[in-house]
Amino acid sequence: MTTKATATDDSFHVFDTTLRDGAQREGINLTVADKLTIARHLDTFGVGYIEGGWPGANPRDTEFFARAQQEITFENAQLVAFGATRRAGGSAAEDPQVKALLKSGAPVITLVAKAHDRHVELALRTTLEENLEMVRDTVSHLREQGRRVFVDCEHFFDGYRANAEYAKSVVRTAYEAGAEVVILCDTNGGMLPAQVQAVVSTVVADTGARLGIHAQDDTGCAVANTLAAVDAGATHVQCTANGYGERVGNANLFPVVAALELKYGMKVLPDGALAEMTRISHAIAEVVNLTPSTHQPYVGVSAFAHKAGLHASAIKVDPDLYQHIDPELVGNTMRMLVSDMAGRASIELKGKELGIDLGDDRALVGRVVERVKERELQGYTYEAADASFELLLRGEVEGRARRYFRTESWRAIVENRPDGTHANEATVKLWAKGERIVATAEGNGPVNALDRALRVALERIYPQLAKLELVDYKVRILEGRTGTESTTRVLITTGDGTGDWATVGVAENVICPVGRWVRTNLGVKY
Repeated sequence: MTTKATATDDSFHVFDTTLRDGAQREGINLTVADKLTIARHLDTFGVGYIEGGWPGANPRDTEFFARAQQEITFENAQLVAFGATRRAGGSAAEDPQVKALLKSGAPVITLVAKAHDRHVELALRTTLEENLEMVRDTVSHLREQGRRVFVDCEHFFDGYRANAEYAKSVVRTAYEAGAEVVILCDTNGGMLPAQVQAVVSTVVADTGARLGIHAQDDTGCAVANTLAAVDAGATHVQCTANGYGERVGNANLFPVVAALELKYGMKVLPDGALAEMTRISHAIAEVVNLTPSTHQPYVGVSAFAHKAGLHASAIKVDPDLYQHIDPELVGNTMRMLVSDMAGRASIELKGKELGIDLGDDRALVGRVVERVKERELQGYTYEAADASFELLLRGEVEGRARRYFRTESWRAIVENRPDGTHANEATVKLWAKGERIVATAEGNGPVNALDRALRVALERIYPQLAKLELVDYKVRILEGRTGTESTTRVLITTGDGTGDWATVGVAENVICPVGRWVRTNLGVKY
C-alpha cells in the first residue's frame, strides 16, 4: 500500500468513511473485494483520506488492510484505520486493539473518544479524568510510533450541551497530545446548521485546535451542518458516498464536495475529478447493490431534468435560467421530460437531445404537443419512456410510424395445475419481411413467456435482437375506482449491455399493455 501523490495540500481534508460508517447502513453488506473496489473509486475521485474500517475488530476489516497493502497503489488518498482509545486502567502500549491499529500498516489512525460526560460514566464506566488520560496516552503512543492521528469526539454536540467545559477539555487533551485534527461528531444527527456554526466557532476560539466535522443526517441537515462547520472554521469534513450510513445516513460526500468546489471556490479535488462525480456515485451504488437515487443533488438522473413548459421555454433561451450550475461540471446532463405539461419549447429541446432536427416547422411541433397530451390523457407517460417518445416523434417527422414487423395476434395462458404449480405459455403470430411466423414459448410468468415467444419469432430475421434483454418492467393501475377493470400502464426497460431504454404500453389489463408494447416499441434502438 503506497501513496504516489496528494491531491491537494494539507490545509483542508476531504475524509471519506464509506467503508466504515457508510457500511453500517441497513441493506449494505460489503465483502473485502467490494471494499477494495470502492477504495479505488474514491481514490480516483480524489478524496484525501479513506477510512477502511476497524482492523482487529472483525476478520473482514483486518483482511482488507492486509490486502490493501498489496493490491492498491493510492494516487490521491491515504488509507485510515479506525479504532478506539485504550481501555480504562491499562496502557496504550499494551492494549491489543491499539496494537491491531499499528499492525494494519495504515499511515493515519482515527481514534474515537468519548466527549459526553454521561457516556464516559455510563458506557465506559470510568471517571472523567481517566477518560482524558485514555485520550492522552493513546494519541501520544500512536504518534511515537510514527502515525498521524485524528480524533473523533463522539457525541460531541450533545456532550457540549450537557457539559461544555468537559467536552472542550477532551478536544484540548487530544490536540495537545498530538492529534492533527479533532473532529466534532453529531453522532445522533440532531443538530441544525445555526447550532453547529455557533458551537464550532466557540470551540475553535476556546481551544485553538484544528477542527473537523462528522454529521449524521437524522434531521436531514447533514450536508448543511457540514458546510456550516466549514463556515465556522472547520478544515476537515467527514462524509460517505451517496450519504450511506447508519439509520438515515451521513453527510453525503458528493454535494459537500460540489458545494466546496463550485459554491465556495475551494480547491479540494484534483484537476478534472469533479467531472467524474456522477460516474463515481453510480459506480459505488452498483458495488453496494443499491439503486442510485434519481433525485440526489448534482448526480441524480433527475437533478437537471425539466418538465414544465415554462421552464423549457426559458431554458431554450438560456439553460442557466433554471439550473444552478452547468450539469457537465459534475459529469451529469440536462434532460427534458415530455409530458402533458409540455409546450413547444419542451418538444424542440427534446428533439435536439435525441438528435432529431425539427427545423422551424411550427405545425409539426404543434402536432407532437397535441399528440403527447392526447396520449397522456389515455394513460401513457413519456417522461419515463424516452424511447416511446422518440418513436412518436420520428413517426410525426417521417410521416409514418416505423414498423419492422406486424402482429397478427398473440395470447398468453396461465395454467393453475392441481399440484399448486403454474405454467405460463405464450403464442405470437406475426409478419416480418413478408414472412408469417408463429412461435410459442414458456416463461416465468406471462410477461416473460410473451417476451420469449417474440424472441423466438423474430431473432431469426433480426438476429441483433438476441443482444437485448428485458431489464425491468413496472405495472401501475391508473383508475383504481374500477378495480380489476382499471386501465393498466406498463413501463418496460430494455438493455443491450451498453445502455438501457424505456418504453410504455397502456391497455385494460396487465397483459394487453405488453402486447401493445410489442407492436410499437420492441427494438426501438435497432
